[in-house]
Amino acid sequence: MRTQVAIIGAGPSGLLLGALLHKAGIANVIIERQSPDYVLGRIRAGILEQTTVDAMVEAGVGAGVGREGIVHQHLDLVFKNQHHAIDLHRLTGGKVVTAYGQTEVTRDLMEARTASGQTTVYQAGNVSVHDFDGLHPQVRFEANGQSQVLDCDFIAGCDGFHGVCRASVPKNAIHEFEKVYPFGWLGVLSDTPPVSPHAIIYANSERGFALCSMRSMTRSRYYVQCALTDPVDAWSDARFWTELKSRLDPATAERLVTGPSIEKSIAPLRSFVAEPMRFGRLFLAGDAAHIVPPTGAKGLNLAASDVRMLSQALGEFYTEKSEAGIDGYSERALRRVWRAERFSWWMTSLLHRFPDTEGFGQRVQEAELEYLVQSQAASTALAENYVGLPLQG
Repeated sequence: MRTQVAIIGAGPSGLLLGALLHKAGIANVIIERQSPDYVLGRIRAGILEQTTVDAMVEAGVGAGVGREGIVHQHLDLVFKNQHHAIDLHRLTGGKVVTAYGQTEVTRDLMEARTASGQTTVYQAGNVSVHDFDGLHPQVRFEANGQSQVLDCDFIAGCDGFHGVCRASVPKNAIHEFEKVYPFGWLGVLSDTPPVSPHAIIYANSERGFALCSMRSMTRSRYYVQCALTDPVDAWSDARFWTELKSRLDPATAERLVTGPSIEKSIAPLRSFVAEPMRFGRLFLAGDAAHIVPPTGAKGLNLAASDVRMLSQALGEFYTEKSEAGIDGYSERALRRVWRAERFSWWMTSLLHRFPDTEGFGQRVQEAELEYLVQSQAASTALAENYVGLPLQG
């Protein structure tokens, strides 16, 4: 097999990169170790920055989000049993975020790829990347019981935190940064109307953090901070709903519609960055290069900005015979990554109960939240980061 760009991983970042490259006339093949149903079954983020929606439109897959995505003009903060709205739209000159689940994003990209006749190899075994330090990289894998070799010009590692691409880089060529948080998020998905259909609610309480989000007008996603040692089965639906209500202001808690959970899980929180994001003709993108705690809603959006930058760089290489874009990809992407890492760390530090948050720490958090909602400058900084910083900045 031969292609121009071999993409490892058929999650949203790999599929979006494939769609952007296809629109630019650049041949690509995606290699994925899981089945399509497994990929679609992942329950992940659902808040899209404007830059992510723009990338989907650019890739020709914006119809679904344009039709079914729910625009959020506000972000709401709850603390000391009071509710405060941050007007994202006004503070950023008209920018918004859109609620549209990762499953829907992935499905749209899968369907568009199938319709365009591009090649995706699912359930590939023993995937490995080779010779990316030279001019003739290869991807080797097994499919249908046979060994395969994919020759290419470039390899895009969109295969997640545990993927083969970053693991294949020599240890002395990569620098990894990590921060692990001492708690997790217990998440519940339910077929209930969202408590706030046009805003995301972030809550800071003496019992811990809570988040009220949505996937549609009939499906909601809720989270509460919990101990990493908690087993999921210790959290009955009744216990979850009671705990969530206790962390919200009374009016919001009263509006909350409860129901049976259709998915429940506990996710650890961590920050992670690998530098650089380019190694010869191998590029890292998305979770293969960085992880953010979900507090700032940046994971999927960072992946989308990575592949948008990478597609532009590869477009310059093939159409203009220029290597400036690929040479600058890592520095450009990491500039935005670190700003999103900072924002996600700040949001996490501001809203969660840490082991040392007792007393003094809790009062400091509340004082900062009060300043945040009363200061237009502070509110604007939050809004600008939440809707997404420019790709160039």
